[in-house]
Amino acid sequence: MKKITFLILVLISISAIGQNKYLTKTGLLAFEASVPSFEEVAAKNNSVTAILNTENGEFAALALVKAFRFKNALMEEHFNENYAESDSHPKTTFKGKIENFNFDALSEIDRSLTIDGSLTFHGVTKEIKEISLTLKVVDGKIILSGSFKVLVSDFAIDIPKIVANKLSDEVSVAFNFELVKK
Repeated sequence: MKKITFLILVLISISAIGQNKYLTKTGLLAFEASVPSFEEVAAKNNSVTAILNTENGEFAALALVKAFRFKNALMEEHFNENYAESDSHPKTTFKGKIENFNFDALSEIDRSLTIDGSLTFHGVTKEIKEISLTLKVVDGKIILSGSFKVLVSDFAIDIPKIVANKLSDEVSVAFNFELVKK
């Protein structure tokens, strides 16, 4: 009898742990490093995994670098081989905490908050503060979106002088996640 009671308590506690997590494996992460008068330097990744702990506002996302798609196949190849070096650094991650997160305060109306965290790309981790984001709940899904800017030079990426005027050192990053209860 004690074993059955213990087993039931363990199963209940395991199911309770999973109830405060929302996740997706189809999140969107996009970036742009274009300069005027030159070809657009932009890519999207529609297979980003992200998880949000609704108990404390902790958030994490992981993207495979080779999953970024460019309009130009040659640009994608150069990005993976010469800049991101995706064979050596196959993934990029973000880990952070949403400030003043309160799951019970979310509704279908956009709520503006900020997140502080660390972004790892090309083997370099950089702290990023006060990323603006919006959150809302629609049909039981948490919609989390926002954007921020980073510098290419902060991630030890060397831009050859021959193309330096065609790429911005400042990269705009945008994200959109539809997280469902785990």
